[in-house]
Amino acid sequence: MKKSIYIIIALGMLFSVQAQNKKTLKKGVIKDVENQKEKLIEISDTLWEAAEIAFQETVSSETLIAYAQANGFDVEVVVAETPTAFVATYGSGRPIIGILGEFDALPGISQKTVPEKTPLKAGAAGHGCGHNLFGTASLGAAVAIKNLIAEGKLQGTVRFYGTPAEEKFFGKLWMARAGLFDDLDACMDWHPADTTEADVQSSLALVDFKVEFFGQTAHASADPWNGRSASDALELYTHGINAYREHVKPTVRIHYHIQDGGQVVNVVPDYSRLWVRVRDTKREGMNEVYERVKAMAEGAAILANVDYKVNLISGIHEILPNRVGGAAIQKNLETLGDLTYTQEELEFAYKIQEATSKPKLGIDGKIRPLKPTAEHPMGGSTDVGDVSFLVPVVRMGATVAPKGTPWHSWAVVACGGMSIGHKGMVYAAKALGMSMVDLFTDKALLQSIKEEFKERKGDYQYKALLPAGPPPIGEE
Repeated sequence: MKKSIYIIIALGMLFSVQAQNKKTLKKGVIKDVENQKEKLIEISDTLWEAAEIAFQETVSSETLIAYAQANGFDVEVVVAETPTAFVATYGSGRPIIGILGEFDALPGISQKTVPEKTPLKAGAAGHGCGHNLFGTASLGAAVAIKNLIAEGKLQGTVRFYGTPAEEKFFGKLWMARAGLFDDLDACMDWHPADTTEADVQSSLALVDFKVEFFGQTAHASADPWNGRSASDALELYTHGINAYREHVKPTVRIHYHIQDGGQVVNVVPDYSRLWVRVRDTKREGMNEVYERVKAMAEGAAILANVDYKVNLISGIHEILPNRVGGAAIQKNLETLGDLTYTQEELEFAYKIQEATSKPKLGIDGKIRPLKPTAEHPMGGSTDVGDVSFLVPVVRMGATVAPKGTPWHSWAVVACGGMSIGHKGMVYAAKALGMSMVDLFTDKALLQSIKEEFKERKGDYQYKALLPAGPPPIGEE
């Protein structure tokens, strides 16, 4: 009996030492990120000002690469046939923990750091999704972990992924196809938001394609009967899509952008082009609608007596959530505590909300309890979904904009270049780094995360929804 008691006491002491060691390591991460803070803000602002769109993120990529190299990472550039994609690695052996970093901007929403719509450069791009903060915070967390590995306080490998073109072409798809995520034990991810929380929700699966119609030109007045209008086919096609909306499930989204509907009014157009996206909470539902919408293109072509072509751009999976990983992040968020704001920042937030016709609720920096995982969450799509079918992905969001701020808008751009965005970025770097400490030191936690991943994935064999060939660099 006494021997058993001694064993229990010894085990208890061991666990206590491990817990204290982990606590010390996390304090080290917090201190390290604080030491990086001014540099991280400088990098983020460089990306914010450059505001480069899909596959054109030269300055942004080079800035992040330079910081990774300056901190001792081995950097592989131009990966997956993508000029702005890169992978930065430090350490050796297992576990191998990855962290994702995006850095592309959105076209047409340039904005100064003021709370009313004022373009920095008319017609230029802007970081309306906060990716200048995203890539920078993730790299800051990776540097903090690298320093612990370099000091011999952690064992294993940390790997930062510079992932371009998330907003348009979904650059992670080509990185996934190249096998760049295959050897990871787990991967961290975050996204700028208007709340701070562990993210245990899925996303919408999406397929991205273009439809072209090819007809015959003619004089629109003198002999229109000799023409076959590609524009007529385009209108018939969009009419079909819009009629179909009534008969899809509430989880489905279909949206399109007319890229070419003809050039002049007095010529029957022989060419038209439409960019279309279909989404659903599950890829099976998305695929069903996709097949139907593709068939409509043929119907429109028959009606207008023209030819047609459907061109797949890419498609992305819904996210496989991980609640075990989310619970670990939740503890670290609670340790860090709420984000707080100055009166000046609150006034900025109120003005943003007023300018965007939102309730003047200020900024929500509170840590919420871990939410249930919804079966059919609505919202956006992300190529992180594809990574989550290859390796367990542990995710969080951090507040970088006022409550209710319209995303992909000038309002997020404004916040991402000033202190509200900077605070969320630094906070995210700390929380991500602390959670990576858990993954490096807690074998049981990492195993549980992997087991949940296997259970959610089931027997599904991942296959990227991509056409053959390299990424569409330089395409519109």
